[in-house]
Amino acid sequence: MKLPRRRFLQVGAGAAALPIVSRGAWAQTYPSRPVRFIVGFPAGNAPDIIARLIGQSLSERLGQQFVIENRPGAGSNIATEAALSAPADGYTLLMIVLTNVLNATLYTNLKFNFMRDIAPVAAIADAPYLVVVNPSLPAKTIPEFIAHARANPGKVYMASGGNGTSSHIFGELFKMMAGVDLVHVPYRGSFMPDLLAGQVQMTINPIPQATEYVTTGKLRALAVTTAKRLPALPDIPALSEFVPGYEAVGWYGLCLPKGTPAEIVGKLNEATNAALADPKLKARLVGLGVEPVTMTPAEFGKFVAGDFEKWANVIKSAGIKAD
Repeated sequence: MKLPRRRFLQVGAGAAALPIVSRGAWAQTYPSRPVRFIVGFPAGNAPDIIARLIGQSLSERLGQQFVIENRPGAGSNIATEAALSAPADGYTLLMIVLTNVLNATLYTNLKFNFMRDIAPVAAIADAPYLVVVNPSLPAKTIPEFIAHARANPGKVYMASGGNGTSSHIFGELFKMMAGVDLVHVPYRGSFMPDLLAGQVQMTINPIPQATEYVTTGKLRALAVTTAKRLPALPDIPALSEFVPGYEAVGWYGLCLPKGTPAEIVGKLNEATNAALADPKLKARLVGLGVEPVTMTPAEFGKFVAGDFEKWANVIKSAGIKAD
């Protein structure tokens, strides 16, 4: 059967519009069932706590449960693989942190390409770190610490949570930029007992893990790793005041598998940013030692790409290998 040209064009135009209409309708009804929210760390850890706070708020705003699924192991790679291999339909959300970006360089045999396979959704918060030392060390400021380390090359021990962890890589950046020779001592368990005992003298640690020891005088805080001083800790200088250009912070954010409809990404971004504007949630996050941050999906994607490039250069320059 032959159709008149005008009729043919009308039918063709209508057919072309169908996927767009159904795609828009799909986004409008999203979410129509519970959303799986994967976290690559054990229950009770900071990423898990933050995910539960965000998940609860998203549930309230979007009318469906965001069900936390803890998938720890392999430095969060197990969870990341599970999330990025899921259908790109918006029903598998992944909590991502700085570790994901570090792993993208540290591990070369993964079944996924983190930077290629994600659809960035939203930032949640920055996680500043503290440079802390054992009080027995004769250094009360960063300049004094640098002078001491230069006068005692290979005799100052820097603890970390293991090869390729944020505390290790942040320390390596400090060593390169400050021109000091520190001996890296990686731990598989907690290094805090040895740091408190003075067997290792220095570390760069997340603020929540160091605050109690600093306030009780068991450790001395020399600097925060943010570009500027933190309003919550105005008396502690930024490391960049003494080592120009130094900045190293952890972060938390959300992503979906690549190919997820932009309408769904946008809907989750709007809901997340609205949640972060809530004073009660902001206060809870600040209480956990993190600074709430809002971005568009494009802004967050650009941020993640920039962090990947920055830390990949540090990892390669320092010859860092994962445990």
